[in-house]
Amino acid sequence: MEAVTPSGRLYVPSLPTLWPGMLVSKPKPGALPPFSSPNVRYFYFARNAVWLTVKMLGLDKGEVLMPAYHHGVEVEALVDAGATPRFYRVGSRWDVDLEDVARRIGPKTKALYLTHYAGFPGPAEAMRKLADQHGLVLIEDCALSLLSSDGAVPLGTTGDVGIFCLYKTLPVPNGGALVVNGARSYSLPEPPSPPSASTFSHTVSALLQNLELRGGLVGRTLRGLVRTVGHGTVKAASIERVATGTQHFDRKHVDLGMSPLTRRIALAQDLESIVEKRRRNYFYLLGRLRDVVPPLFNQLPPGACPLFYPMVVQEKAEVLARLRAKGIDAIDFWKRFHPACDAAAFPEVAQLRRSIVEIPCHQDLSPEVMADVALVVRDAVRAERRTKKRAG
Repeated sequence: MEAVTPSGRLYVPSLPTLWPGMLVSKPKPGALPPFSSPNVRYFYFARNAVWLTVKMLGLDKGEVLMPAYHHGVEVEALVDAGATPRFYRVGSRWDVDLEDVARRIGPKTKALYLTHYAGFPGPAEAMRKLADQHGLVLIEDCALSLLSSDGAVPLGTTGDVGIFCLYKTLPVPNGGALVVNGARSYSLPEPPSPPSASTFSHTVSALLQNLELRGGLVGRTLRGLVRTVGHGTVKAASIERVATGTQHFDRKHVDLGMSPLTRRIALAQDLESIVEKRRRNYFYLLGRLRDVVPPLFNQLPPGACPLFYPMVVQEKAEVLARLRAKGIDAIDFWKRFHPACDAAAFPEVAQLRRSIVEIPCHQDLSPEVMADVALVVRDAVRAERRTKKRAG
């Protein structure tokens, strides 16, 4: 199912929305990792899995080498669990500097942490070899890369553990996963379900986004009315809403599990079709935008399931404002360093944080919608250049 071009103002949410039929759909055969993994535990947040990994593998009181290009919440979870982060270089194309990683391994290093950015595979096999040479744990962070593979190898299956976020790729109200690979098994308790009222709140929000996506002006009006009433109801009823997509780690939510509704919706998704549609939409944007703005990547690797189309611009704030004014929910991707990381030591990463804009390419968006998105992005980039030329 995909949304067609809505009547009235364009509305393109950053994440996929929940179609009503998904609430009653039956599980689909042929699950992919992490759903097909034999040793998996589900959580409300992926960051909960980071915290538990540190405790489970005895990484507290030691150092973990992490990429300088990070969100920050995963660093917070690691620090809260007792480990010390150390950072390695990432280049201007999200490329891990393996020589820098090797140089920074020291006597206190206990683990290597590899992030797969936006569905694009990092050097998992090379990091695996480096970890094995030094007797270290390898953690694969796939929070941005659910359903992605490096060729035929699913991301998250090469490291000792793989960590996933569900709600960035699938239309679910919450969900993270921890997969333990290899022969060694761990006795992991099943986390308790989150507050049902919180799950209900997120579910309704996703359904309303779908209404606006498909209903144009009418859907947008209805969504606005329902949201106004809903916010008042939530406040009056003192409903505990555990927000997703937040910027900071909160210890009080560390033991919170994934809701049964999330699992039901996730297992009912046609995962292979999602990968196919995301790749199609990415290729469309690449073909329509590469002549006006340099792409971060000139190709999409086999097996990659893109979270979004990463676009490099000069005046990020201006482009974001123009896109949002036209109804495209582009995101200011990872603009801040965690305080433990010296920004001055990683100029390439600082430039990435200043220049990356995230263009949605998820499975809800039909070719007709993507054509509108491409036109809006082209206009925004050209307007940015005109502004810069006048200022210069």
